[in-house]
Amino acid sequence: MTRRAPDLRIKRAYDPPDKDDGARVLVDRLWPRGLRKEKAALTLWLKEIAPSPELRTWFGHDPARWTEFSRRYRAELAHNDEAVVRLADLSRRGPLTLLYAAHDAEHNDAVVLAAYLRDHLKDGHDQPAA
Repeated sequence: MTRRAPDLRIKRAYDPPDKDDGARVLVDRLWPRGLRKEKAALTLWLKEIAPSPELRTWFGHDPARWTEFSRRYRAELAHNDEAVVRLADLSRRGPLTLLYAAHDAEHNDAVVLAAYLRDHLKDGHDQPAA
């Protein structure tokens, strides 16, 4: 039996929480500058799901590196079973909002992560692809 696709949302950490956000998970390795923890209204800060420091530094939010960044980050996610399973568990309970701090809404780690989770969880897979 095929499960429905998870209800995943992506939102900037600085945007106000909404009652429809469900579980709010910060997926950046670094805490967003100037954001108070109370305002973030987090369910979880899952630093270990974020791109490695080396990959994050290499990418530098340069859209010209987006395709390669996405490929490399997906490869990291494929070897990050524990963190992916934590998000899978949260997604089964209801809406899951992935929070990021970057200014660019199209080129950030949460975009890649959401696509990765949709690919690997829509058919009931709880483990990342090898």
